[in-house]
Amino acid sequence: MTQQHPGGTRGWTAARKGVLSRLRFTSLRLRLVLVFGLVALTAAVSASGIAYWLNREAVLTRTQDAVLRDFEQEMQNRASALPEQPTQDELQHTAGQMAGSDQRFSVLLVARNADGKTVYGSSGGLSGFSLRDVPVSLRTAVNKRQQADGSDKHPYHLYWQRIVDHDTPYLVAGTRVIGGGPTGYMLKSLEPEAKDLNSLAWSLGIATGLALIGSALLAQAAATTVLKPVQRLGAAARRLGEGKLDTRLRVSGTDELADLSRTFNNAAEALEKRVADMAARDEASRRFVADMSHELRTPLTAITAVTEVLEEELEAETGSMDPMIEPAVRLVVSETRRLNDLVENLMEVTRFDAGTARLVLDDVDIADQITACVDARAWLDAVELDAERGIHARLDPRRLDVILANLIGNALKHGGSPVRVSVREEDDSLVIQVQDHGPGIPEDVLPHVFDRFYKASASRPRSEGSGLGLSIALENAHIHGGEITAANSPDSGAVFTLRLPRDSSEPGERPAGDGEEPGDDAGHDTDEDAKGDAR
Repeated sequence: MTQQHPGGTRGWTAARKGVLSRLRFTSLRLRLVLVFGLVALTAAVSASGIAYWLNREAVLTRTQDAVLRDFEQEMQNRASALPEQPTQDELQHTAGQMAGSDQRFSVLLVARNADGKTVYGSSGGLSGFSLRDVPVSLRTAVNKRQQADGSDKHPYHLYWQRIVDHDTPYLVAGTRVIGGGPTGYMLKSLEPEAKDLNSLAWSLGIATGLALIGSALLAQAAATTVLKPVQRLGAAARRLGEGKLDTRLRVSGTDELADLSRTFNNAAEALEKRVADMAARDEASRRFVADMSHELRTPLTAITAVTEVLEEELEAETGSMDPMIEPAVRLVVSETRRLNDLVENLMEVTRFDAGTARLVLDDVDIADQITACVDARAWLDAVELDAERGIHARLDPRRLDVILANLIGNALKHGGSPVRVSVREEDDSLVIQVQDHGPGIPEDVLPHVFDRFYKASASRPRSEGSGLGLSIALENAHIHGGEITAANSPDSGAVFTLRLPRDSSEPGERPAGDGEEPGDDAGHDTDEDAKGDAR
């Protein structure tokens, strides 16, 4: 025998309640059926109640009028024929005759005999209808003498009352003979009429139930008719949101739902055209940048060669260069190097935008990779490395070098040394933090530090970098399946956190050593100005 865990029972109950709650409050079909049902139930109950009340009054009034009219006639014809002081036998005989009328009611006659005693005559004998069966209030009203007026000169009137005895309804009436004589009471069972009214109530109840079922079926049909186009519209909207811009709805009819479908189709068509135009313009822009970058590389190569010769002349000890033109030569060398970096970065950005950038994966020791990056740029004296050897990851070494060079270069230039680079492992991820000791990044600038060409200050439109370095670093992190975040340290300075998976393998990766498309060495150059423009 197994025992069920109480927590499991509670969980299942909660889940069931959650499902029922969602069905109760979110299903338009259910709400429509409920509204139809409530309206139909209200209408049916109201109609049935009114019909029952009208029929009840009609049945009871018809029976009551007939009985009272017959009783009053019998009192005038038979009871008035009795002597003024009748005997009990005479009362008994007359009551029996009166009860034999068409309405079949019980009769009780009350009078005083010659000795002044009250005598009774009942149609059912001594065990039949008695004065105890007559309500006191009715007896009081019957025996009360009324003042005669111009319209009614009779001092005594006919009174009636409905009573229930042992769940059986009765009509009780009483009056005195006009001109003097016995007092008569009548008792009529209304059980047949009650049975008829019960049958009517059952019939109306069944009709109400059928009306409720019919309304539910009608609501279901209406919901199906109304909600199917809405469901199709919702499904089409979801497909449109998933990027399937050729989604269209079949339009039929001339009602509001058909107009809504036409509006959706027109909107989808306009959106598809707009997206196609934007894609075409975007593709043309990327192609223009790529072509421009490739075309610039040839003259840049020649210009770079010339500037290298000029730079060697500047560094020579012979002093052969005219001091007047030396500043101009240094400016040409600096700007040529900056232009070369910009072209290479533009080509790299174009590859990311076009989706042609690919990883060349290799097993890398992270500490060795960081050391090589810092050593190649002569930053050893300004960088503190907190990384244990032996932490390996499968990633693209060249792209990791681009990321590290941009982050560390930015920290050195705009944050202040020493720059601390720390490495740690978290589950299947690799976390590299680059922290400087500068003033930090303004809070309003933090969300934009990875934007392309972002300049935090309008007074610094020009700088040594292109404004693309951090953007390229972020794209290189994304292509690995990682992320870079920027924040301010509680102590001082800014902290850039790089998170990469331990294994960035992807379908279609190329083995280490295979070259990328021409120009894939772009990105070795760093852009140290992106963070500086954000300060």
